Amino acid sequence: MSMSTKVVDEAFRGVGDKSGLEVWCIVNLHLVPIPKSSHGKFFSGNTYIILNTVVLKNGLHHHDLHYWMEKDAKEVACTMASDKAIELDAALGSRAVQYREVQGSETDKFLSYFKPCIIPIDGHFSSHLQAMGGQPYQITLFSCKGDHFVHVREVPFSRSTLNHNNVFVLDTNSKIFLFSGCNSSTQERARALEVVQYIKENQHGGRCEVATIDDGKLVGDSDAGEFWNLFGGYAPISRDPPSTTQAEANNISSRKLFWINKGKLFPVETPSLDKAILSSDNCYMLDCGAEIFVWMGKTTLISERKTNVSAIEDYMHSQGRTTSTHTTFLTEGSEIAKFKSYFNGWPQNLSPNLYVQGRGKVAAIFKHQDYDIKELPEDKTELLIDCNGTLKVWLVDSGSGLLLSTIEQNKLYSGDCYIVQYSYRGSKRDHHLFYAWFGKRSILEDRKDAVSIMTSMVDSVKGYPVMAQVFEGREPDLFFTVFKSLIIFKGGMGTAYKKSMSHKRVKDEDCKKDKAALFRVQGSGNHTVQAIQVDSVSTSLNSSQCYILQDGDLFFTWTGNLSSRSDHDLLDMMLDWLSPLKQSISIREGSESDHFWNILGGKSEYPREKHNRGCTEGPHLFTCVFKEGSYKGKEIFNFTQDDLTTEDALILDCGNEVYVWVGLHANITSNEQAFDLGKKFLEADILLEGRSMNTATYVITEGNEPSFFTCFFSWDTAKAYMHGNSFERKLAFLKGSSAKMEAYLSKEEFQEKFGGTKKAFYKLPKWRQSKLKSDLKLF
Repeated sequence: MSMSTKVVDEAFRGVGDKSGLEVWCIVNLHLVPIPKSSHGKFFSGNTYIILNTVVLKNGLHHHDLHYWMEKDAKEVACTMASDKAIELDAALGSRAVQYREVQGSETDKFLSYFKPCIIPIDGHFSSHLQAMGGQPYQITLFSCKGDHFVHVREVPFSRSTLNHNNVFVLDTNSKIFLFSGCNSSTQERARALEVVQYIKENQHGGRCEVATIDDGKLVGDSDAGEFWNLFGGYAPISRDPPSTTQAEANNISSRKLFWINKGKLFPVETPSLDKAILSSDNCYMLDCGAEIFVWMGKTTLISERKTNVSAIEDYMHSQGRTTSTHTTFLTEGSEIAKFKSYFNGWPQNLSPNLYVQGRGKVAAIFKHQDYDIKELPEDKTELLIDCNGTLKVWLVDSGSGLLLSTIEQNKLYSGDCYIVQYSYRGSKRDHHLFYAWFGKRSILEDRKDAVSIMTSMVDSVKGYPVMAQVFEGREPDLFFTVFKSLIIFKGGMGTAYKKSMSHKRVKDEDCKKDKAALFRVQGSGNHTVQAIQVDSVSTSLNSSQCYILQDGDLFFTWTGNLSSRSDHDLLDMMLDWLSPLKQSISIREGSESDHFWNILGGKSEYPREKHNRGCTEGPHLFTCVFKEGSYKGKEIFNFTQDDLTTEDALILDCGNEVYVWVGLHANITSNEQAFDLGKKFLEADILLEGRSMNTATYVITEGNEPSFFTCFFSWDTAKAYMHGNSFERKLAFLKGSSAKMEAYLSKEEFQEKFGGTKKAFYKLPKWRQSKLKSDLKLF
């Protein structure tokens, strides 16, 4: 929905064209742009507008729009902030997702822009340049909550404020104290240390002491004595009061949908929530307890939307809802996955790849008109590993792996499972990449055996291993890269497959010399090429691809009219490999002979549109949280390497492949369990993208990260080789000591962490045994 330029505030003109943050402060009912150097500094007396723009690979712009206010903000300031957010959304084409942010209860996405935290400054933006005038340093107590995004709140400086569940930061003139409740998590304590570092740098110019206080530990600790003296002396901490937010969420167990009309809310009585209920002419509110969604139809007026926002505020006040209730505003067409998940009948989130489709159509038009133009360049896949490594392939048969010869290892069969090992040198150490490849017609028994055998190989190998499960037809580019040239045949060689075909009385599909075989040729610009056997019928053809048809000793090559010059080069490469001494008959689409069609059983219709791989956005990093056996993980927005905490197992979703990262201190006992995490994540389809259960899944353990994983981060090798848990590592950096592993783990640390005996060693998971073997060289 467009908006008249007369209504657009001058401060909003030309915004949202580039990726990045743009921030405005509302001062005296006017918008004041905030320079990038001051992003993250919020004054509690003001309200703010924050726009985050991301330019997607498909050329579209994604906008997240937030308006921030203090928890006791005046109604006039709140109304203006929400009105300005709606105006800015309209100026951006009504495609932004809007979030209402309240001080102390901000969304994780909002906090991710301003890492490690935001600590609002008392006062107003207009007076921020006034000097403090030699006032004494005020002692301040903050509570810190969150494992990945820290919610920092200033709390009363009183002993009664402390509790056993949370982490607190006490900021004094000469020293910053971190108090960790005995029930707080290691990750939460580590994040709180980032807050300490932030305060040290921004409030003390980096010059002050830091002390950590453990709940209940007093003996022989001078810092603890100093800490408690500031509270008037030590006294036991009382039990923690129940969480207001949790209690509120529990009071509203079911979701309620309301229609909003002229500032009034009307309940929508329906047995189930269906997308068809939402009308483009109306606005609706979905109350989910701790979170509220407001959906605005694309034909609703700006004035109507502003009125409806006020109605939502009145509803929340009448319900006695706290300011911690998150409110998200969505215009039709910009719905987020979480909102969609509450409704039945919502189409999967399959956004068109406008850039790729447009490029293909332009090239096709010029070709059709016989213009001699240089072909539009293909997207190139970057090589992230050494391609001069060693390849080994095993056929999984009857519970064991049969090593294939160098000649045979580039030929796979759809009815079988294989184990692939690619060893290469990288970063002054040996890497081993293992794949368990499952053919489309492979047997479940062989698949289980493949994972088991691969795990045993990984446990015994020296160096830095990574393992993955890949499925035929869903292989990542890296899998094909290690092969360079690969042929995938129909049929199978394994005993289990042949027995299965015999029991089903199905004829074997093995490629034999006495019958025709059709191969689709594909590959990438990295000199990797594959020939995939498809059904020998004309409907298997596609105008955007190239094929090889073998009929006995006779070879045909068929090139589609929409295929590219690089496709033709790949076709020549594969043909040279298949029949280096034999002549082939080249056929261009549209010039086929009757003999060609007869080999394929006659001419039939086949796809004649450009075949696009699609554009993968992302990546996305998720936590691994399960409730009652179901995946309930949360996305970690704007993630960094610091989010890979050693106590966690995390999932990096890159669209075409999924990485399960396992920290050394995570509660994961086996590689099979790690693969199961990936499976449950794909089943949950948290982004509603219609994820295939056959998506390639990697398992990567901390310390073994390969370059094709670290490329998604600004990777600091020093952080990857450190002692201790996440809190101990952060503390070492904060105090300026080196936490690098200069010679791997020490025997003393093994003694302390794992008991130091052979018995204790062999109780550890296999992958951790392997790591310790190479690090300690004990057994």
